Amino acid sequence: MTTDSNIEGVGSSFSEELFLKCRLKTINAVKLIASKIKPGMSELDGHKVIDQVLNDLGCEKKWHPSKFRIGENTLKSFKEKSDLSIILQENDIFFIDIGPVFYDHEGDYGETFVVGNSEKYNNIKNASEKIFKLASIAAEKDKLTGSALYDYAESCAHELGYKFNDQMKGHRLGDFPHAIFTRSNLADTSIVPQGNLWVLEVLITHPTEKFGAFFEDLIKI
Repeated sequence: MTTDSNIEGVGSSFSEELFLKCRLKTINAVKLIASKIKPGMSELDGHKVIDQVLNDLGCEKKWHPSKFRIGENTLKSFKEKSDLSIILQENDIFFIDIGPVFYDHEGDYGETFVVGNSEKYNNIKNASEKIFKLASIAAEKDKLTGSALYDYAESCAHELGYKFNDQMKGHRLGDFPHAIFTRSNLADTSIVPQGNLWVLEVLITHPTEKFGAFFEDLIKI
């Protein structure tokens, strides 16, 4: 097995065309799942929706467990456990993060959604996407290392008035499984990441209230 000596390695079956096709299918899956999420649902209900949609779309496997977070649970990073008693309200916030495998390639996309018309929820949702966009542009323009990219993303969050959760560190993707080449996090790397191989994860939280927003996607599409 190879390790971080080939941190941006891919398998012999890797196809950028199929990889990006997988990305688009993953994004569309998240949007479809979100359209089926309704007030009164629990996170367990949401996971049933995720599983059904991915099954219907022909998901071959999940390379990482799906995440569906509601309300206060949106504060939590990937490995933290949710409070499963929380139910989606008429005015609320939630995010979806899925890691399906389509066409033998890995997808990974996460987005925050708002139920109702709460300004504070819409503001933080929009901020998570803005931080991702600004950081993605800076990564390509300024040739930032992984660690510098995350420092930049954190500074953007602070400028917008939010806290930045540094436990969501980004990672590789590729033809399944990318882990044979590396398990390194983007935020912990000293390399300038190659475009269309690395995922940037942005998890921000409100400075005084108990909710957050999450957004992730590939950098440099």
